[in-house]
Amino acid sequence: MGWPKYARGKLSLPVITGIFCTLAFIALLYTERISTFSSGSLFGVKSCPRRNVAKFKKHHTGDRELKSSPLDNPTDDRFEFDPEECSLNNGKWVFNTSIKPLYTDRTCPYVDRQYSCTKNGRNDSDYLHWEWQPDDCILPRFDPKIALRKIQGKRIMFVGDSIQRNMWESFVCLVQSVIPEGQKSMKQGRVHSAFTAKEYNATIEFYWAPFLVESNTDIHIKVDPKQRIIKVDSISERAKQWLGVDILVFNTYVWWMSGLKAKALWGEFANGEEGYEEFDTAISYKLALRTWANWIDSTIDTNKTRVFFTAMSPTHQRNEDWGNMKGIKCFNETRPVMKKGHWGVGSNIEMMKAVAGVIGRMKVHVTVLNITQLSEHRIDGHASVYGELGGKLLTDKQKADPLNFADCIHWCLPGVPDTWNRMLFAYL
Repeated sequence: MGWPKYARGKLSLPVITGIFCTLAFIALLYTERISTFSSGSLFGVKSCPRRNVAKFKKHHTGDRELKSSPLDNPTDDRFEFDPEECSLNNGKWVFNTSIKPLYTDRTCPYVDRQYSCTKNGRNDSDYLHWEWQPDDCILPRFDPKIALRKIQGKRIMFVGDSIQRNMWESFVCLVQSVIPEGQKSMKQGRVHSAFTAKEYNATIEFYWAPFLVESNTDIHIKVDPKQRIIKVDSISERAKQWLGVDILVFNTYVWWMSGLKAKALWGEFANGEEGYEEFDTAISYKLALRTWANWIDSTIDTNKTRVFFTAMSPTHQRNEDWGNMKGIKCFNETRPVMKKGHWGVGSNIEMMKAVAGVIGRMKVHVTVLNITQLSEHRIDGHASVYGELGGKLLTDKQKADPLNFADCIHWCLPGVPDTWNRMLFAYL
């Protein structure tokens, strides 16, 4: 068989053009189909706005060299942060000298001495210039004026332990510099503190509740963990102070990690604090979270109140975790751990599973601020020997003994908690 006679001769120009256009159209359809599958839209997931590859410039710091990479227009209006499309957990810390903190522990009068590392003698500053860069999207920069507009006419309350106080003070310091002197005030309390931005009719509050549920140590603190008893089924005395708040940001973790079994109590403390049972910490933690979750589900009106839960803030007490065999906990650490997915003993996976399990079954939607993985890398961000103990700054003798006195739990301000608030700002 062969071509028909009319097809054996030369093809005319119109025929050739027609064939070419047809093939091009088919190729275009095929390409579009491939791009549709690769973008994930088949599953209702769109890809995040990708960053351009930034050129690195060298930054000399003494006897070592860091690379500085300015983010590409991270406040570009074309990129709208969408939490459904963007995972903030996966990424890397990038050294960026082009940015400066929005405050210092000298310009913000609300930073506790416990977190005022520079004022307390810390003289290295590289830790202030590391910026969290998610793998697939852009984390918006914290804009104080936009943040204040987002909370205008509202109350935002951080509820939890001293780590949550760390985050609250960071939020206050991030916004206070753009508020005129006569338009802001702070009311400090032992349990409840509130910063007021008068022009915006907004309050940024902190409520001390280290276990969220009640205990015999959350108001009158018992220094000896063996004496602490947690009332895992009772929360109403604390929670009544949370009613009417527009944005609630909770946390609880560090106070559970005493290394002892948790003493849990049902009933009143008035019975001589008898009747408690000792449980593995994760079990008591889960019982307390269920009490908290039941209160949220039965009380919160989601038309009026948004609820966040800050995941665990890792501690860095074991220098072997990041391979510094000659180190002493987080003392003298000046750079993050750069190994992807670094994980140490200061983050308890069992406790994380408890949070995920309880929140996953709640009726009220709770947004989890997953700060754990990104904070795991920041061994350089802790107060270390530049904090205080028992309300007093460390003495020179104590500073010389970091094994016993370095604070590898709390964070310097400005510092890592500012990134947590960038995440909160993005979700708001």
